[in-house]
Amino acid sequence: MNTTHPITMSLPSLADIESAARTVYEEFQATPQYRWSLLSERLGTDCWLKHENHNPVGAFKIRGGLTFFEQLAHSGQLPKSVISATRGNHGQSIAWAARKKGVACTIVVPHGNSVEKNAAMRALGAELIEHGDDFQAAREHAIALSGQTGALMVPSFHVDLLRGVSTLWWELFRAVPNMDVAYVPIGLGSGACSAVAAKLALGHPVRLVGVVSTLATTYADSIAAGRVIEAPVSTQIADGLAVRVADASALSVLMQHLDHVVQVSDEEVATAMKAIFEDTHNVAEGAGAAAFAAAMQEREQLKGLTVGAVLSGGNVDAAVFSKVLA
Repeated sequence: MNTTHPITMSLPSLADIESAARTVYEEFQATPQYRWSLLSERLGTDCWLKHENHNPVGAFKIRGGLTFFEQLAHSGQLPKSVISATRGNHGQSIAWAARKKGVACTIVVPHGNSVEKNAAMRALGAELIEHGDDFQAAREHAIALSGQTGALMVPSFHVDLLRGVSTLWWELFRAVPNMDVAYVPIGLGSGACSAVAAKLALGHPVRLVGVVSTLATTYADSIAAGRVIEAPVSTQIADGLAVRVADASALSVLMQHLDHVVQVSDEEVATAMKAIFEDTHNVAEGAGAAAFAAAMQEREQLKGLTVGAVLSGGNVDAAVFSKVLA
């Protein structure tokens, strides 16, 4: 998309990703990817879906939490306590990895967060604090609490998280070497930048298309402007995409390596959630269905191509999902 903007961070190499895979596979095996016939029929071309809903927390983030904490342990810097902010899946990842290493964990979530994601984080041993009306407010409060308590603040975007998350795209791109285009949802950027890392590490020719919500456009606006642009968040269904302020390091990577960015509405996301359930009988949360929603929006341009999408998470509250199916 932009070949002149400098990279301000080093992406994981192939050796980094392969090492991260060994860490991840201590907890669970590679998740499957399938060419679903009904989804392909609906899209009008071959469609592969990567099932990150099939791991122990039902979302891709766990991969990053495992490698982040493994690096802390390897460097002898494992803290007594950590704190982080989330809309749910990052928090589950950090809670899982902290519990594995015997580290106390506090997670800050915004008011009105997913009831079931909150329950899952508590079940993993995390102490939950509700603060603010969106992720950014929760994040700023977590940073402040880190300064007051001495707990290590675990960010939502960090190279040691990317190493783990890159393993999902490494699995998918190796499994489908002829993939022409992959749709990658963008929250704070770890998933999308990890797709870039895996593509480069493998020398895979796939084109990467970013996906954001029409009601959370910081990355679309920032890429267009060439700098971080804050944008209001009002999506009611794609909470994993509900980021108000883009990360500058992630933006630098995505400006260089995304083919383009697609914006999907809450209505398109809900339609994709329903389609994925009807065609595969898998449950996708809003952000988890966003990639397929974007592919459907561009289906006339995809004829004859092999398309990949990630079901990045399946953690949707039952009440929300029942409305989607209805």
